[in-house]
Amino acid sequence: MNFQRMLPGLAGIIVLALIPVLPVPPFWITLLNNIGLASLVTIGLVLLTGLGGLTSFGQAAFCGFGAYTTAVLSTGYGISPWLTLPLSLIVGAVVALPLGLITVRLSGHFLPLGTIAWGLALYYLFGKIDLLGRYDGISGIPPVEFAGYRFLSDGSIYYLIWFFVIAVAIGARNLLDSRIGRGIRALRGGGQAAEAFGVNIVRAKLTVFVLAGVVAALSGWLYAHMQRSVNPTPFGLGMGIEYLLMAVVGGAGYVWGAIFGASIVLVLKELLQRFLPDIIGTTANFEMIVFGCLLVVILQLARDGLWPFVLRLMPERRERVIPASGHKLAKRTLAPAGSPLIKVEKARKAFGGLVAVNDVSFEVRAGQIVGLIGPNGAGKSTTFNLITGIASLTGGSVFYQGQPLTGDSPRQIARHGIARTFQHAKILPDMSVLENVALGAHLRGSAGVFRSFFRLERDEEATLLAEAAYQLDRVGLGQYRDRPAGDLALGQIRILEIARALAADPTVLLLDEPAAGLRHGEKQELSVLLRKLHEEGVGVLLVEHDMGFVMGLVDHLVVLDFGTLIADGNPADVRKHPAVIAAYLGGTA
Repeated sequence: MNFQRMLPGLAGIIVLALIPVLPVPPFWITLLNNIGLASLVTIGLVLLTGLGGLTSFGQAAFCGFGAYTTAVLSTGYGISPWLTLPLSLIVGAVVALPLGLITVRLSGHFLPLGTIAWGLALYYLFGKIDLLGRYDGISGIPPVEFAGYRFLSDGSIYYLIWFFVIAVAIGARNLLDSRIGRGIRALRGGGQAAEAFGVNIVRAKLTVFVLAGVVAALSGWLYAHMQRSVNPTPFGLGMGIEYLLMAVVGGAGYVWGAIFGASIVLVLKELLQRFLPDIIGTTANFEMIVFGCLLVVILQLARDGLWPFVLRLMPERRERVIPASGHKLAKRTLAPAGSPLIKVEKARKAFGGLVAVNDVSFEVRAGQIVGLIGPNGAGKSTTFNLITGIASLTGGSVFYQGQPLTGDSPRQIARHGIARTFQHAKILPDMSVLENVALGAHLRGSAGVFRSFFRLERDEEATLLAEAAYQLDRVGLGQYRDRPAGDLALGQIRILEIARALAADPTVLLLDEPAAGLRHGEKQELSVLLRKLHEEGVGVLLVEHDMGFVMGLVDHLVVLDFGTLIADGNPADVRKHPAVIAAYLGGTA
C-alpha cells in the first residue's frame, strides 16, 4: 500500500486522537462514542449484507448477548471485565453459529423475514429472564480498568472504543484482501462461479454471519461498560433497522463506509431529535419517517451508498505491486496423452416433461480438444452443468479418470482439476481483473480466516496473485489487471474467464462459447493458446458456434440436437454426416 493512499486514513486517526483533548462540548464525545459502537455493528453488516448478500435486521440482538454476558459475569460473579471480553465474544459466536446454519440456507424474502423473527424473539427473551433483570435490566456494571486506571468518563472510554473500531476495520480490510475474502466477495455474484472454483459457499456465508455476530457482541461489551447498565431497549428490531440503514447509507460494500454511514445516521438522528419538534410542533418520533425517505432516495440515486463519492476525492490508486514470494504453487501431474479424463455415460437431464439431455455419451482424453456443437437449445450448456455438478443428473453417470463424479458438488469436482467458463460470463465486475483471476486459484491456497484477518498469509497471497498475473499475461490481458473487471469489453471478459480457469491449474478445461465477441485476431490468439494447452496434455471440451474456429481446432466433434447425440467422431467425417447437415448446417439430409 503506497503512503499517499494511507494519508487520509492517518489524518483521520490523528483527528480522532486529538478530539478529547480539544475544548469540545462533552456531548461531542458521547456522540462519537455512540458512532464508534454503531460502526462496529455496521462493519459486521458490511461483511454480512454488503458482501455476503445476507440481509439481516437482527444484529442488535448480538449486541445484547455481548452486553448481558459481561453484565451478568461482572456483577454477579465479580469477574474482571477484561476476562468477560473473550467470553462475550464466544457467546456471540456460539449463538450466531446455529442461527447462521438456519439463516444462510434461506433465500429471497424468507432471509430478511427470518432475521426479523429471531431478532424479535431474542429481544423479548432478554426481557423475560430473571437472571437478566427482565425489562429493568442490570445496573452497577463495573468500569473497565487498565493498570489501575478506570475508564469511567466518556472521554476515557472513547479511546478504547475507537481502538477497537480501527482494529476491526483494518482486520476486515485484511480479510477482504485475501483468498478467503475473495470467496466472500464472490457471493455477491450469486456464488455459482465461486463454487465452480472451489469456494465453499455455505461455509463462506456462515463465516461472515459468525464474524458479524462476534463484532456486534464486541460492541455490546463496550456499550455495557460505557453505560454501566443494560436493559433490552437498545437491542430490539428498531436498532437492527438503524444499523442496516447505516450500512446502506455509507455503502454496504465498503468497510470504511460503515463508519461514514454510522456517523451520518447518528448525527442526523441527533439533529432531527433536537430541531424537528420545534419545526413540526410535536415531540412524536418522526425521525424514522425521515430515515425511510433517506433510504428510498439513496437506493434510487446511489445504490452503492455515499462512500464512493468520498473515494473520488482521494488520490487515485496506483498499479498494484505484487510482492515477491519465495514459494511456487504446486502444479498437477497431467495424465499421459490419450488417456481418458472425462467420460459421460448415458447422461440424462429432464426438467419435468422436457428432456434437455437425452442419454448422451462421449469422452474427453488428455491432450485432446473436443468440440461439443449443436443448434441453440441443443443441450450443450446443460451438459457442461452436468459434468461440473451445477445441475444434477436425472440418469446416467459422469466419470473423471474412472472415478464417478455423480452427486459431487461443483466444489468437489473442481478439486479434480476440472475448470470451466460460462455461456453467460460470470465475473465480479467490482473486483479488479487480477482478483477475478486469483479467484480461480482458490483451491491452491490454504490460509483461513484467522491468518487472513491478522494479515499473516501475505506470502501465500503474493504467490496466488503472481499466478493470476502470469495467467493474465498469458492470455494478453496483463495491461488491464488493476482495472475493474466490469470495465472490460465482452470479448475481453471471455478471455478473462479463460485466465481464471487456467489459474486453477486444470487437467480438463471446459469452455462455453469462448470465442463469442472476439475479433478475428483475438480468435487466432485463442487458437494458439488452446493448441499450446493441447500440447501440454490438458483436455479441452469446447462449445462454440463459430464453425470456422471449431473445425480448424478440434480433434474430435460431438454433435447434439434437441439433447440427443446425433454424431460423434473426426471433424472431417462429422461435417459430412447427413443428420448434422440437416440439423445444424442447414442443408438437406
